[in-house]
Amino acid sequence: MGRGRAATYDEQRDAIVARAAELFAQRGYPATSMNQVAEACGLSKATLYHYYEDKYALLLSIADTHVSRLERIVAEELAQEATPKRRMRALIARLVQEYAHAQHAHRVLTEDVKFLDAADRERVLDKERAVVRGFAQVVTALRPDLAGSVMGTPLTMLLFGMVNWMFTWMKPDGELDYDDMAPIVADLFLGGLAAVKLPARLDAEAA
Repeated sequence: MGRGRAATYDEQRDAIVARAAELFAQRGYPATSMNQVAEACGLSKATLYHYYEDKYALLLSIADTHVSRLERIVAEELAQEATPKRRMRALIARLVQEYAHAQHAHRVLTEDVKFLDAADRERVLDKERAVVRGFAQVVTALRPDLAGSVMGTPLTMLLFGMVNWMFTWMKPDGELDYDDMAPIVADLFLGGLAAVKLPARLDAEAA
């Protein structure tokens, strides 16, 4: 009888993926070696290969795991009983929270997916498209007059433009954090600039 996996096997795999995502995001996938990943993880190269057979397997795991989480978030929120506005606010809040903790994986997904083989890349992109379709569904629920028009997807991509790259300019020690920004994005998207309010905690401090 073969030995079963150690109880910490999945935890170690997750830790390796997180460190590899950080290295890929900082150095780029082509410039990062398995030796560097092993060193960053505090593992021998042989031990690293016990978890992932090569660098490509790491890239695929990072991209697929991240986009699968995004797809699951959208599916969960679409399954909730809620008005279109509440649903949109919930979707924005959850994506902002996810990106706040998955900045490196998100950068890898957007910049390094081109290094995947055609079949793997298409599978990942199909999941990205499902995320876009989910948001577009809520956009057209908010604006039924746009149903069947060419506007649903462009409006959704404009929204993603606000959310997806927030981590490139947000400062860890800035006055605004990700929890502050989610309702700001929702207010701006749903009501325009006039609808944007100062976060309650900062408004209270100002008073």
